[in-house]
Amino acid sequence: MPAATLLCAYANQSAQSISTPAPPLTKLLLTQEIQLTGDQLWVDTTIDLHPGQRLIFSATGSLRYPDAKSDNSPAGLPRNFKDLLRILPDNDVGRGALIARIGDSNIADPFLVGAKRDLLVPAAGRLSIGINQTFDDTADGTYTVEIAIYAPDPTSTFVTARSVPAIPGIDNSLFARIPRRVSDKSGAPGDMVNFLILGPQSAMEKAFKSAGWVRVDADVKDTLLTGIMASMSKESYLTMPMSQLYLFGRIQDYGWAHAEPIQVVASRHHLRLWKSPLTVNGQTLWVGAATHDVGFAHDDRSKDLTAITHKIDPAIDQERDYVEKTLAATGQVSEVTHFLPDNPVLSAKTATGGSFHSNGQVLILQLAPPH
Repeated sequence: MPAATLLCAYANQSAQSISTPAPPLTKLLLTQEIQLTGDQLWVDTTIDLHPGQRLIFSATGSLRYPDAKSDNSPAGLPRNFKDLLRILPDNDVGRGALIARIGDSNIADPFLVGAKRDLLVPAAGRLSIGINQTFDDTADGTYTVEIAIYAPDPTSTFVTARSVPAIPGIDNSLFARIPRRVSDKSGAPGDMVNFLILGPQSAMEKAFKSAGWVRVDADVKDTLLTGIMASMSKESYLTMPMSQLYLFGRIQDYGWAHAEPIQVVASRHHLRLWKSPLTVNGQTLWVGAATHDVGFAHDDRSKDLTAITHKIDPAIDQERDYVEKTLAATGQVSEVTHFLPDNPVLSAKTATGGSFHSNGQVLILQLAPPH
């Protein structure tokens, strides 16, 4: 299966998993009607949603693009081969489709609304609706969207992440047993360990998937980038294997990637995660290193001028904060804190020669207990 197709399947996994109606309807909280004209990309509904609420969309109307052979409904136009070159907010649905997102535009993944959509809200955030088109697209016509919001099912349990000053067991004696940085196969130090997760494997996987992260396998061979740079799509970059890095004497147990809402080739949020041999209060401890790919650069480990590697954003605290925002909004994280260990990592270079800087704090996420 092509990488682009794989991403399409992954990108909508979360939305599909929550789109099954949760009968019966509960208390109606709000109804709102919004109109979108063909020259609008995103509209802020001013509606703040909470996990577990039920959203029902109903849309009517049509648009007509100057280069299209016919009008299109909120379901959008079928994408042909030529149209696949067009980068849209949601590349898995048709041009002109009615779409929505929940949360910060920097982290929220768009999803299809179409003519009708019924879903449970997976994470807290502001609701925006839009048209699946490029910034310079303009169509004649209007969509009218009816939005109904219902209270959460009282039998469901969603957790709001609480910011706490400390979590028992997270202290300098623990950090004395955790390497501060990951390394490559030769032992050269690389990315900084900048977050920890407490909780079972099943809960960890559920949190990442609910937040829209895609699991990416470790690369078992050297990844060849030089022939891809000019032609690779955003989708194939997201699912491209990660290089193998080491912690606790082995390569990462998990690699997770998250697409940016702004479609930029060679740019993705990604992290590596290791199951620690340590426990905290009987809980599994996951140790992670998160960085933000922002392009390509020369691999300083090689004298070959054509040796290419990923270039990361040196302000890695922003990626640590991105992990916090995406996971804490899922309703599956109970507590959030930060810990500044002794002798913190403030600046360093990766194993491939790139530099980074940090305030030294490590993010700690306590997953909610299973229910």
